[in-house]
Amino acid sequence: MKNFIVKTLANAGALGVAIWLIKDITLTGDSTWHKTLTLILVALVFGVVNWLVKPIVKVLSFPLFILTLGLITLVVNALMLLLTSWLADKLSLNFHVHGFWTAVVGGLIISIVSWALHVILPDDK
Repeated sequence: MKNFIVKTLANAGALGVAIWLIKDITLTGDSTWHKTLTLILVALVFGVVNWLVKPIVKVLSFPLFILTLGLITLVVNALMLLLTSWLADKLSLNFHVHGFWTAVVGGLIISIVSWALHVILPDDK
């Protein structure tokens, strides 16, 4: 359970940094509390998307991973971020990513910040 909470907080922090750095990734709300709650819920959705959908996409696009020497990972991360944005819209969460290239840059930022936070934050293992 502790590991799940740590990963969710790391995802929320990484998403927060991407929202802060990129003007076309938006998170809106009435108050700071509402924005924080929305960010945590979006981080949960992002975690579920990465846990459930991303492995399937990686397996199906394995030849492209080999062909591009792993650079297709940027596209896969962007697609996961766009899927999270779409699901957030369906769940009435005020989070939106405007465009594919914004998602590519956002996915790169989220990957780097998330990796750094996972190194820093404690883990169950």
